[in-house]
Amino acid sequence: MPTFRHKTPRVIIPGRVVITFRSPANVRAVIILITLLSSAASLAAGASAETDESIEEVLIYGRGTGQVGLSTSASHGFVGFEDIDQPPLLRVGELVETVPGMVATQHSGTGKANQYFLRGFNLDHGTDFSAHLNGMPLNMRTHGHGQGYLDLNPIIPELVETIEYQKGPYAIRKGDFSSAGSVDFSYRHALDSPAIKVSTGSYGFRRALLTLGNRNTVAAFDTTRYSGPWDIDEELKQTKGHVGWSIPTGDLTTQFHLDYYRSSWQASDQIPKRAVSQGVITPRGFIDPDLGGSSSRYSLNMTAIGDQFEGRLYGVASDFELFSNFTYLLENQDLGDEFEQVDQRSIWGGSLEGAHDISSAISISAGGEFRHDDIRQLGLYSTSSRHRWATTRDDEVKQTSVGGFAELNWQVNDRLRTNAGLRADYFSTDVRAASVENSGRASDLLISPKLNLAYLVSEMVELYVNVGRGMHSNDARGTVVSIDPNTGSPADSVPLLVPSTGLELGVRYELEDRLKLALTAFSIELDSELVFVGDGGSTEPNDGSRRRGFEAAFFFQASRTLQLDAAYTRTKASFAGVLDSVDGIPGAIETTLSSGISARWSDSVTTSFRVRYLGGAPLIEDRSVTSDSSLLANAAVSLKLERTEIKLEMLNVFDSGDADISYFYASRLPGEPASGITDVHYHPLEPRNVRLSIQYRL
Repeated sequence: MPTFRHKTPRVIIPGRVVITFRSPANVRAVIILITLLSSAASLAAGASAETDESIEEVLIYGRGTGQVGLSTSASHGFVGFEDIDQPPLLRVGELVETVPGMVATQHSGTGKANQYFLRGFNLDHGTDFSAHLNGMPLNMRTHGHGQGYLDLNPIIPELVETIEYQKGPYAIRKGDFSSAGSVDFSYRHALDSPAIKVSTGSYGFRRALLTLGNRNTVAAFDTTRYSGPWDIDEELKQTKGHVGWSIPTGDLTTQFHLDYYRSSWQASDQIPKRAVSQGVITPRGFIDPDLGGSSSRYSLNMTAIGDQFEGRLYGVASDFELFSNFTYLLENQDLGDEFEQVDQRSIWGGSLEGAHDISSAISISAGGEFRHDDIRQLGLYSTSSRHRWATTRDDEVKQTSVGGFAELNWQVNDRLRTNAGLRADYFSTDVRAASVENSGRASDLLISPKLNLAYLVSEMVELYVNVGRGMHSNDARGTVVSIDPNTGSPADSVPLLVPSTGLELGVRYELEDRLKLALTAFSIELDSELVFVGDGGSTEPNDGSRRRGFEAAFFFQASRTLQLDAAYTRTKASFAGVLDSVDGIPGAIETTLSSGISARWSDSVTTSFRVRYLGGAPLIEDRSVTSDSSLLANAAVSLKLERTEIKLEMLNVFDSGDADISYFYASRLPGEPASGITDVHYHPLEPRNVRLSIQYRL
């Protein structure tokens, strides 16, 4: 929800709905039209306000939604369903690319979490970027594959109604993994009509989606199969289910969300460049045929929403298994370096927050949250052809966190707004390792002050100043470890909570609902950087880091039919306290550019074309090796008839062979020296493919 309170035009349809418009243009005409139509419908149906006094508030958001006078920063925003539904989508994780300047890539199979990049952060699978679905956290602490593991595959894209995003550590309600930013996905609570959607495409892509619902209930069943373009069959089998219902009772609405997800896949993973150049494999080839994994997630989320408060309880059961091999025959020339990572857990949590208006200009809000992760199995095993032959780690972890916040919203005068607050997070963990010396307990407390200022220069221009502290948690095993399981030598423990400090200056310009421009300069420092270690398959703490950057986000409604948007980012990322010549952060992309054009040629035909450019990134600290830049273009056209919608997508329009992601480390192929060869390992973009979807509304 927006942090600042505000007044917006709205219309009450008798007995039924309050529609709140976030864009003022043409509001009066729309209000008159809706009121006349709804009144006529009410008379025809014999309805009246006396027979049904319940009022449901519907917020209408979109990329063109005005944010002057609303947002806490120039990098805070909303995306509505129309902006989510139109662009082509290769993977579910690409939903985060609706956040200006954010990029999602993949170095493994479709069933695995994406790699994320934002503001010069190589976020791996979510180390400093948090996500919530219907208010429930999606990041995984102390995960078997990587700290903050963020898998968006369980989301059903067609159900997403709004996406709210924040960048930087300035949102008072956001805690763990939110230093670079956060995103909140919200599902629909009602459907116009049941629908069946079937999709088919290149490389064995098949998908079926069934959605059912009414004004209080939404249900969906989604199944996907995909062979993929790789020399090894990906054999993706993915199934999802969702049931959501709302129970309005007076001023209180209770919502329930029940979600199911299960996936299995094969993976080609990243490959060494030398193997391709020498003709050992093709660019779509593989070294180890036994890679891949499975993942499942079941959740129940219950939310109670009132006029001045919101409470939530949730439970999650998660199971994860992944087989990887990054170095091939470097560590073990006989059995190979393949390894298995396992994570089995249940999560229980909840939150409660409330607000109180002291006056028309001042309001306060406060809240708290708790979360308990009961990780029954957290394992790292050496394997050969998916058969275990040695155990590196086999742990049980119980981790609990309690967080609280208080914030003050003050409309100082007609131009100045301020949002100030304090957040406190307390974590405790209990690690029970197979090796007694690596067992133990740890706890930590972090206080995070935050301040957001907004100054309204005119009805079209607003200035922002944001400063605040954020944080991420470290893997609990590293906070109590005393012996390195790989070397057997003593190892230093790391703090459980690591602070970050951010500063942001921004300006937002809006010309009605036609032109939106946001410019942002930012700085963020982390006391410890979480870095993915390619040859170990894990995320490890490193030195502190700093980032300085600039962003520009642009939206233009050129006409009633044509819409353009673009986002550009430029960031310098470096480790703190080191020489400039060796300060590069591996994988930290310094330049990104994304742009799109959408056209609604008639009530029936729409088209969308999007381009994404990623600049090179250092792959080693001294910047002597860098990744190449990449360019990706996707296009879509859809035809809407009375009950049928046909959508054709072309992904990687120009059939680019650029790398989706690159790493630099040592590996060993058969016949190579025992010490291996240090090389670039990369995963190419998926080649051009076409997908056709047909949706029929019952």
